[in-house]
Amino acid sequence: MSTDAATPDPSQTPLAFGQRLKILRTRRGMTREVLAGLLGRSTEWVKALENGRLQVPRFDTVLAIAEALRVRDLADLTGRHVADQGLFVGPGHPRLAAVAAAVNAMPALSNRPAPPTAHVRARLDAAWKARHSAPNHRERIGALLPDLILDAQLASRHAAAPTERRAAQAVLAEVYALTQFFVAYQPDSALLWRVAERGMVAAQESEDPHAIGVSAWLLAQAHRDSGPDRFEAADSITMDVLTYLQPLLPDAADSVLSIAGALQFEAGYTAARRGDNPRAWSFWDQARKTAERLPADYYDPITSFSRAIMGAHATTVAVELHAGGESVRQAARSEATVIPSRPRRARHRIEQARAYHLDGQPDTALTILDQAFEAAPETIRYNGYAKRIILESVEAPAPDRRRRASELATKVGLLAG
Repeated sequence: MSTDAATPDPSQTPLAFGQRLKILRTRRGMTREVLAGLLGRSTEWVKALENGRLQVPRFDTVLAIAEALRVRDLADLTGRHVADQGLFVGPGHPRLAAVAAAVNAMPALSNRPAPPTAHVRARLDAAWKARHSAPNHRERIGALLPDLILDAQLASRHAAAPTERRAAQAVLAEVYALTQFFVAYQPDSALLWRVAERGMVAAQESEDPHAIGVSAWLLAQAHRDSGPDRFEAADSITMDVLTYLQPLLPDAADSVLSIAGALQFEAGYTAARRGDNPRAWSFWDQARKTAERLPADYYDPITSFSRAIMGAHATTVAVELHAGGESVRQAARSEATVIPSRPRRARHRIEQARAYHLDGQPDTALTILDQAFEAAPETIRYNGYAKRIILESVEAPAPDRRRRASELATKVGLLAG
């Protein structure tokens, strides 16, 4: 008999919290020992929770469990819908429907004339600049994407000469990359996968190493963010494309060298998620050496890969390895103001906040999350880690921390004003 057939679905069957916890942990392929380590608890505590010998824990502990298991809908764990159930999924952006319609449109049926590829390229470059400079970056690119997607599709469809067609496919792949940044952490996972896979197809049609690398970088992230059972798929994509790029690197252009470095870090990021300390830092070090081959002022507009980003990447590795002291050391060493992109700077502030929170310094974590909000409010609104820290502090015993957390929660949209 199939084990899956005999296992109740926690999203469909009325189950106790402990039963749901055990099912979700098992589906992730995670042992009690590993989960206990991630939560700073004993294996016996996890077992007692699963067996119903302990009551449902406090909300902050439930959020910690959801983070460890990468539960995207908190109702799958708790069995009931609560106000902030989408821990790792942000709210649906008002422009999501228009972007989805453009992705799903049939260019062959459109009466729009096909624009020159160079024209689409110029608009795409402007869209990337808008994303990096705007605090409301999702709003800015969400307004640009529908027309950009349709025109990139038309340009690639109507390109005549093989060289022109390959160039148009490279631009289309990059438009899908920008689209994935908009769609990520929104409540339409099917759309995200469609965008990621179409981007990979267009990139391969382009035969452009940078386009192929970027699409693989994003597709690997989609797999990794789906949970531990997809880590192997993420690694497979990352390593296959790194092998493809390797012969090109001695004389590579900065853009190709940069995507190779970004992929090296992605391999380290996935290793850190696994808890593989030596492999995580080994790949980070490879990425650092690659970054040192780039000009000092180089900054990739898609991946943010650069010399400036390596400190932020080190913070992320330490946090994902749950190394509290090392996380704080890396967070203090890496200064976010050197990152020229507002959303990427905000993302790094969130990683710094995670480091201080992990090290038992919640007040410092809240201060840094305030800085993240000032850099790019739309980044923090869609980040599950930031939401978890804020909501945990809202229930803190210390009155001042509760007040500060409540004010931030209201600004972020987690609490009604």
